[in-house]
Amino acid sequence: MAEGLATKTDNTPATAIRPDAHIEEFAFSSNAIRLSGRQWVVVGLLALAMIVGLPRLWKKAETFTLEPDYRMPYALSTDYWLYDRYARAASEQYDVLLVGDSVIWGQYVDRQHTLAHELNQLAGRERFANLGLDGVHPAALAGLLEYYGRGIEGKKVVLFCNPLWLSSPRHDLQESEKFDFNHPDLVPQFGPWIPCYKAETTKRIGRVVDRTVPFRGWTNHLQQAYFGGSSIPAWTLEHPSSNPVQQFRHGLPASDNRVHSDARPWTKKHIRPANMPWVEPDTSFQWHSFQRAVQLLQERHNDVFVLVGPFNEHMLTPRSRQRYEHVKERIKAWLEAQRIAYDIPEALPTEEYADASHPLAAGYARLARRLNRQGFFARQIAPTASAP
Repeated sequence: MAEGLATKTDNTPATAIRPDAHIEEFAFSSNAIRLSGRQWVVVGLLALAMIVGLPRLWKKAETFTLEPDYRMPYALSTDYWLYDRYARAASEQYDVLLVGDSVIWGQYVDRQHTLAHELNQLAGRERFANLGLDGVHPAALAGLLEYYGRGIEGKKVVLFCNPLWLSSPRHDLQESEKFDFNHPDLVPQFGPWIPCYKAETTKRIGRVVDRTVPFRGWTNHLQQAYFGGSSIPAWTLEHPSSNPVQQFRHGLPASDNRVHSDARPWTKKHIRPANMPWVEPDTSFQWHSFQRAVQLLQERHNDVFVLVGPFNEHMLTPRSRQRYEHVKERIKAWLEAQRIAYDIPEALPTEEYADASHPLAAGYARLARRLNRQGFFARQIAPTASAP
């Protein structure tokens, strides 16, 4: 019987006797190519070279020309890779950089009526660059400057402070209830904690990687500039008969020259005076973020001039206006304590506002004239206006 168990019967396949007979021979038979450790090192180096080199090569292949009064295309407001490239180019070409949110960008005017344009008109040549970005509240502005504003170094910078972001706990991102706000990719992901920001941990990690790895920023740039924000695989599924390579022949979108909102005075839009509650600057997340933005610029040896407002005080109730005066005083006290040059202009005529903080074309022209007459600005920011 023992010998019978060791022999093959007529009804038993030979492989059943020794199921491991050929394991050693076919252990890696499912792999078409087997790489040695050295070969894996070579593959890793090639991948690293592509990650580092492709974004740099693309800058040479992609034509980017600074037109007069250039401003970021509205559709590319989240293309931070392009913003970084624009900031570096503007730093090389212009004397003074205007940095801020949609008030600097020019939400209610075309590019020939922004503050930068009006200042250039007074200077008689292109000295001021519009580095405004739509919707970039102070928490996002600090991130924008930290990760995508490194090219702003050793320059004269007019940094815009929009009091709107301190006008309520919601604008200050203090509310615990989740709500969507602009530029979540730029705000702190893990600290300081933002109560209303409820993104999952994986998304937070992804956003940290996006702003620290140029390759990720570059791929996002391609999606934003050439494929309407879609990834290339998603775009090909939506356009099965189109060649994605053809998209690159269109080139970068031109400088934005549209008026993107209702350019009428706020008084003609049925907007009523608002009782804005305002937050205390000392406990304001947005104000602390603005202070961080100032610090970043100063660390890079920039001469910073802060422009505060002018906010549309005409649309505030008397009680709200009183609270706003306190906010202005706190802002002024900090700027003076830090010895930072600033201007807090008086409110523009009511008909020159489109809403709470955005001037219309006439308002920008008036503000530019005021700045040009302001002592420090005239002496230090625009002293060479008449130079050839």
